[in-house]
Amino acid sequence: MMELSELREFIDKEFPQSQIEIEAIGEKSSRLRLRVGTSHLRPGGTVSGPSMMLLGDCALYVAILSEIGRVALAVTTSFNINFLNKPSADKDLIAECKLLKLGSRLVIGEVTIYSDGLEEPVAHAVGTYSIPPDAFSNRDEQ
Repeated sequence: MMELSELREFIDKEFPQSQIEIEAIGEKSSRLRLRVGTSHLRPGGTVSGPSMMLLGDCALYVAILSEIGRVALAVTTSFNINFLNKPSADKDLIAECKLLKLGSRLVIGEVTIYSDGLEEPVAHAVGTYSIPPDAFSNRDEQ
């Protein structure tokens, strides 16, 4: 398992370009924030789909690493997102992830994305990650 401070340090080091903040981790869960800026907007004054997909995938990755530790080769194998409502261009996005299955080779989770302060979700995603076969035996060495 990784602690919140370790996860933040890892993400900051490995993804210095990221504008995503890890707000919380819990049992098989994570909560992340994307500070929406002009680079995340598309014509029509809405947050772009790729920005929401990035946030959702990161929320899944963080929830997984918080459970299994620093496994560098844990990778997305599938990611499906449904865009539900127009996100507010002037509010941060919040992603709440819950892992549904934490197996030795596959992890499946769902992510709900909200505009900060609003009740209705703007997107819902389900993703699967592949965990390398030797991940659990080598975790403490990484």
